[in-house]
Amino acid sequence: MDYRVFSDKIVARIDKGEEICASLKAICLKEGVTLANISAIGAVGEFTVGVFSPESKTYKANTFSGDYEIVSLLGNVTEKDGKYYSHLHMSAGDSEGRVFGGHLNSAVVSATCEMLIEVMEGRIDRKFSDEIGLNLLEF
Repeated sequence: MDYRVFSDKIVARIDKGEEICASLKAICLKEGVTLANISAIGAVGEFTVGVFSPESKTYKANTFSGDYEIVSLLGNVTEKDGKYYSHLHMSAGDSEGRVFGGHLNSAVVSATCEMLIEVMEGRIDRKFSDEIGLNLLEF
């Protein structure tokens, strides 16, 4: 992994074999990022994404292996109880043009991942909602 800081933006290259969520966390902790918008493209060989069921308040995880292009990776960085917290969604396409996605749990880069971290001033915390079953933005 390598990255450069440009004013309020960080451009990162996450390399083959590296896990995307862990790499993002490492960058944010090192640079003191507490609030940011995330976007990325690239290629992954393994990834796990989930779909949330509001009725049962649980995630169903789906794991994929093979050659996949990241069609879209979007999300944000906030805090929960004063600590790093990311919320990312990813969709990735296979060689047949099928796309799979959801809430990103993990993804291992197979070629490269090019990420833009748009840093914002301030802090936004999260608080668990018993009603919804998720950690919601707390303003």
